[in-house]
Amino acid sequence: MILENGVVRTMDSSLPIARALAIAGERIAGAVGTHETALATPERVDLGGRCVLPGFNDSHVHFPTWALAQGQVRLEGAASLDETLERVAAATGEVQPGRWLRGTGWRSGDWTPAVEPTKEALDRVTGDTPTALIARDYHSLWLNSAALAQADGHLEVAGGVVERDERGQPTGVLREESAWHFRDTYVRPTEDELVEASRAGVRVAAARGVTAVHDKDGWLGALGVWQRLRVDGSLTLRVWQSLPAEQVDELASLHIRSGFGDDLVRVGYLKAFMDGTLGSRTARMLDGSGVQITSREDLADVIRRGVRAGLPVAVHAIGDLANREALDAFEETRGEWQPAGLRPRVEHAQCLAPADVPRFAALGIAVSVQFSHAPSDRDLADRFWSEKTRGAYAYRSIWDSGALVANGSDAPIEELDPWGGICAGVLRTIDARPAWHPEQRLELEEALRATTVNPAWLARDEHRRGRLLPGYLADLVVLDRDPFELEPEKLPEVRVVATMLGGRWVHNPPPWE
Repeated sequence: MILENGVVRTMDSSLPIARALAIAGERIAGAVGTHETALATPERVDLGGRCVLPGFNDSHVHFPTWALAQGQVRLEGAASLDETLERVAAATGEVQPGRWLRGTGWRSGDWTPAVEPTKEALDRVTGDTPTALIARDYHSLWLNSAALAQADGHLEVAGGVVERDERGQPTGVLREESAWHFRDTYVRPTEDELVEASRAGVRVAAARGVTAVHDKDGWLGALGVWQRLRVDGSLTLRVWQSLPAEQVDELASLHIRSGFGDDLVRVGYLKAFMDGTLGSRTARMLDGSGVQITSREDLADVIRRGVRAGLPVAVHAIGDLANREALDAFEETRGEWQPAGLRPRVEHAQCLAPADVPRFAALGIAVSVQFSHAPSDRDLADRFWSEKTRGAYAYRSIWDSGALVANGSDAPIEELDPWGGICAGVLRTIDARPAWHPEQRLELEEALRATTVNPAWLARDEHRRGRLLPGYLADLVVLDRDPFELEPEKLPEVRVVATMLGGRWVHNPPPWE
């Protein structure tokens, strides 16, 4: 196959632009004029002036959770408690007797007037239907009385928070480990539910140009979900899968090392948590606020055990203290993970003390961020981190320090939309307001590298993916125009036309109008 009459952006400095692209089987054969004579009677695809880029890689997505959330009550954007309850009330009538009402996306920091959620408020609209609503940041859970009764008072968990009223009674809001323990014990979806939802989710992802993901739902059994999709032929993207850090010894005993798998599904890395989040007010900060989930000493121990198991560590760190202690742990153990060739990473790195910004590059720690978080969280950050926003979501500063930056969505916290994330990295706004801290904007090529080239390196696949070069896998996306020819403000108008994985069209094959 030859894709011609368009612009091919290879994302490689040796040949950044080609006028066409030749594909043989699942791999790129080369630029036209060089290798097409090796192809027997090639099919020719007229790009019609469109632009071809390497396929997008979402470096941080809770994919089965995001896919499942598409069928749940969605609470994003609700401007008040009353509006939130109206949405819940509308969904309650559709729940079969004895089943749970699940929802996602509430954020009390967005509500006016300011008020916190309670079980009593939920009870008014849900009655006896057990209801569990996960917050937008996935670190808080809002329950009604029928749901709380399932736990029979057993809510406290180390590393968790049970919000209580002036009488000492649970308000209905659980945070961090308490929220996750309740969710996993009482509201956990079945694998069949996850497979069905993810099968539909894969089609949506393909329509948005996604050819690879770094999935974070290892705790939920996502590895089994992906394998089932692969077997039934539904999997049209490549997966670099996380597994819970708590399972490191079990994985070591089974000799399951990073990279185990095949061309579509591979075991990737261990996932650990240092702290909570901005939205739940549990990010661990230098001022002493927040919740510690993993200490510096315990993270260092996880890293060492990961080295013995052949698994790198990805650690969630939001607050400036959490990030500092994560970096301290990686620095302490550098003599072990670096010689082993592991590629560790910090997830989010949302608020950094200025002294810690250059440490990622100095230590060789990748930074896995979500460009869309900056404009989405700006109001909360200005409210809760008012004195520290110059060190928050500091993508320009991190990039200029020399650290490897990979971009993801954190879906379902934000939408799984790589192009939207790229635009957020360039524009630092998602509405009509001016850019938030415009000094932290990235250039388009940098945002694209963070969404194509750099994630492939993190997955140890840099010699097969992320660029459109001879011998690389033909994983690519076709856009309706060349974004490099547009003013930045016009970038959100760009649309995905088609997606290819391994030389096979997986979304909207040509010809196109």
